[in-house]
Amino acid sequence: MHFLNNIRLRNKMFLVYFLGVIAPIILTNAIFYNIITENVKEQRINDIDRAVEQIKNEFQLMVDQGVGLSSFFYADYKTNEVLNMNFTHTEDYVEAYDLYLRSILNNYSPFSSSLQNKTIYVDNPTLLNSGNIGILSDEVREEAWYKLWLKDASSQPVFVRIEDPEGQFQSFSLLRRMDYFADRMAKEKLIKLDFKTIDIMEIFSNLNVKGDMYLLSPGDRIEYTTNRAIDWQANTKHLYSSLKSDNLIQFEKGYGSISYLRGWKVVGTINEHEIIKEELKSRYFIVWSGCVMMIFPTIIILIITRSINVRIIEILKHMKKVKTQNFQMINYGEARDEIGQLTLEFNNMIMQIKTLINDVYMTAIQKKSLELERRKAQLNALQSQINPHFLFNALETIRMRSLLKHEKETAKMIQSMAMILRSSLTWNKEWVTVEEELGFIMCFLEIQKYRFEDKLKYHVEVEPEARACVIPKMVFLPFVENASIHGIEPLKKGGRIDIRIGIEEDFVVFSVKDNGIGMNGKLVSRLYDYLKAEELIGDRIGIQNVIYRGKMLYGDRIVFEVHSRPGEGTRIVLKIPSNP
Repeated sequence: MHFLNNIRLRNKMFLVYFLGVIAPIILTNAIFYNIITENVKEQRINDIDRAVEQIKNEFQLMVDQGVGLSSFFYADYKTNEVLNMNFTHTEDYVEAYDLYLRSILNNYSPFSSSLQNKTIYVDNPTLLNSGNIGILSDEVREEAWYKLWLKDASSQPVFVRIEDPEGQFQSFSLLRRMDYFADRMAKEKLIKLDFKTIDIMEIFSNLNVKGDMYLLSPGDRIEYTTNRAIDWQANTKHLYSSLKSDNLIQFEKGYGSISYLRGWKVVGTINEHEIIKEELKSRYFIVWSGCVMMIFPTIIILIITRSINVRIIEILKHMKKVKTQNFQMINYGEARDEIGQLTLEFNNMIMQIKTLINDVYMTAIQKKSLELERRKAQLNALQSQINPHFLFNALETIRMRSLLKHEKETAKMIQSMAMILRSSLTWNKEWVTVEEELGFIMCFLEIQKYRFEDKLKYHVEVEPEARACVIPKMVFLPFVENASIHGIEPLKKGGRIDIRIGIEEDFVVFSVKDNGIGMNGKLVSRLYDYLKAEELIGDRIGIQNVIYRGKMLYGDRIVFEVHSRPGEGTRIVLKIPSNP
């Protein structure tokens, strides 16, 4: 067994797969195929045999209905009596016919469903040749069907095929002599019942028989068939024996001792290829099921083999890199099997080697890097400590100069500007009250009012309980700025801004509405995208800055809504928790 040690691991797995999976499946399917094929063939033959037996019984039932009707007329004394009477006047016969025969002949339905026509022929010239009553005249006696019946004329019913003088098919009929009362009624009577050909065709058109059906008369002459190659209605007589073939399977059903169907047979034939088709279906099923049973184990074994083989090869590659002082770790994630533990131990070894190298060679470099970072932090701190006090002094000087010149409106604008600028530069105060934020908003609106004069109108509504709530500084002002500059300013006739700040449950709700130019769907979608962005703020300002700061401070608790359409203005709603 040492030779197995020289076989690659992947090939070993394939050898196990072939001997443990493929070979047993092929052997099992071969045995299963032989058994199933025989069972399918036997079952199909039994199904066809039952179908032919059913056709035989249904045909017999149809003929039995005619026999039952003929037996009724055969033994009915009143019918025979009326037909045997000599009528002096036609009116007397019509009266007798209406009193009894009409209802019997026309309304006797239990046995009439498969009958095309029923006629009682009587050797009585005093009757009328109508209403299912026929005169047994010399002309009738010369017809082919009468002569055919006359060869075996008896009181028993006889089933025959009737043809016209040219030999063309007319009907299948039941003939019977009505001589039950012959000792008292001397006139010859004969009943002829014609069956519906379409009913016979429906009986023989059994869908379970994928072959041809034949109705054979005594002497094996084909009287009816579903074989389209044979014109069974023509005057040419076909013998069934001339059609036999080695490729046909025959199912023959006779009527035994039934007198009126003695010698008649129902025969079904089916080509052996039809049986083979059923066998092929089972074969295809077995082949496909075998393929499925092989494909899924193959995929599973390939996955497992790859899981083992690829990781072992990767370990070997990294071990060879160690010889060249390339200490690279294996990045395959965590695994709990033996190969995963081997990978983990290898990575631990690489980490220890790299740690030792870093301890020796990298310590000095790290110290120098830390020193540079410290100096850079100190420089940034010094730069951030620049005091913008001179800006406020300059603005105050301009404001005082404006007051001396009695320019009070300009002085007020400079004072509002100084308040906004002082608030924006005071970063050590991140949180303000709503009251303070409202002061910034009013300063900005006064500046804009000074700029646009009567083009800008505004209305501010603040609930008293909201004024003391603490919020991030300048969280509302950028939305007011956006409404003024981007919403109202493009309008020639000016516009209006409505601001409302209130409390809803545990949220401070700020809403600003303008009747400006509005925004299209693309701009609205861009504002909503700010809520989804995760990258750093960078140099962003305005609304994007507010949304980013809100996400940092409140997370998913911040609610931001935009309602806008081009030409219809914009309404923005911002909800932030009242308790930071």
